[in-house]
Amino acid sequence: MVRAMVTRRVLLTVPLAAAALPARAAGGFDQFVAGLRGEALRAGIRPAVFDAAFAGVRPNAKVLELDRHQPEFTLTWAQYRARVLPPARLDGARMVRAQEARRLDAVSGRYGVDAGVIIGIWGLESGFGEKTGHYRVVEALATLAYDGRRAGYFRGELIAALRILDAGDVGPRGMTGSWAGAMGQPQFMPSSYLRYAVDWDGDGRRDIWTDRGDVFASIANYLARSGWRAGEPWGQPVRVPPGLDPAGTGRSRPRPLGAWEAAGVRRIDGRRFSRSDVPGALILPDGPGGEAFMVYANFAAIRRYNPSDFYALAVGLLGQAAA
Repeated sequence: MVRAMVTRRVLLTVPLAAAALPARAAGGFDQFVAGLRGEALRAGIRPAVFDAAFAGVRPNAKVLELDRHQPEFTLTWAQYRARVLPPARLDGARMVRAQEARRLDAVSGRYGVDAGVIIGIWGLESGFGEKTGHYRVVEALATLAYDGRRAGYFRGELIAALRILDAGDVGPRGMTGSWAGAMGQPQFMPSSYLRYAVDWDGDGRRDIWTDRGDVFASIANYLARSGWRAGEPWGQPVRVPPGLDPAGTGRSRPRPLGAWEAAGVRRIDGRRFSRSDVPGALILPDGPGGEAFMVYANFAAIRRYNPSDFYALAVGLLGQAAA
């Protein structure tokens, strides 16, 4: 959960060729690790855990290159939707919903979070667990804490990663993720893992890398603790009349659905909303003339996973496809 996106456009990153590390004294990284070791031990990390975590770890040039050179390009909502919700992913959502129905329904029942939204996040974050990242998390975070743009932030995440290793949830070799340290199938940063990861099957380990029950429950727990309202929708596609003033739209401008109906807004099938008193915000992700969505309180919970309207809309639509 480290990508940067905005409401009307999306900035995606693509990998470039690795560059040489900046020139440093031979002992620079070793001194960094020695200082970090003292900090970790004072935080209660066992020496053997720290030493195992850092065995063979050196600054990773590819990680630094990806951190420093993230080329940006702009996507419209229509382009973003086509990219992240291709037919194969929609079909995959329906397939895993059927395959994992019992487990998803159990998780949904316990946490009060819609199973489709769990699938939506899982699908966007890791392609239903197929693309979780191959970087060693300790090495990636150590590289960024040592010589990155946000060294303080990544140093804190590195200490959090060591706490996870110290708890025995995963070993150093199994703790893999993205170049920025986002881990496992839900792509949790280590600090998020410590707050939200769940041992669903009761085996004593919170395994977000290989255990789907733990993955689903961890995503659901994240959403539940981010304000998800049980039994309420995230949003829905709607029709808007020609000439609707866009000045009153956007997720920061909710109005009762009755007021939107008076302005000519209808459900996508043309019918009126089932309730007129519920507050909703009208989103036009590509502006007037494009698709329109009415979003509710649970849309904000999805955005706490990734603060992008495009992302939250895609999660909701993927979840609807799964259903």
